[in-house]
Amino acid sequence: MELINCKKCGRTFGSTDGEQFCKKCREVELDELFKVVRDYLYANPGASVEEVHDKTGIEKRVIIKFLRDERIEIVEDENALLTCQRCGVSIKTGKFCNKCKHEIDRELRSAVHDLQHKAHDRRDSDGPRYHSKKK
Repeated sequence: MELINCKKCGRTFGSTDGEQFCKKCREVELDELFKVVRDYLYANPGASVEEVHDKTGIEKRVIIKFLRDERIEIVEDENALLTCQRCGVSIKTGKFCNKCKHEIDRELRSAVHDLQHKAHDRRDSDGPRYHSKKK
């Protein structure tokens, strides 16, 4: 990581991978790009990533980031562009299908529940704990 000044606002930040703009300026830039994509999609519902890229000049990777971040979604049920990162089924937006989202949520809740019970059981079985000071 290299400490540099943002090319846009002058703030000092830790640059990785040769970034030239701080996080805040990158977010502002992404918001501006998103508005362009959103407006184009309102005027042209069902446009493909390729079409949005060609007509707006916004990089395909940025448009796909908006899809992954659930800021926009694909109209068709079946597509080859986005697939669930867990099971591989075609999805319209995000990183996981609804089934996998629910399974992940259930697994995380179960893990938290198990950890809480283990911690509670450990406290009850060992009895009180004391610390002594060295004299």
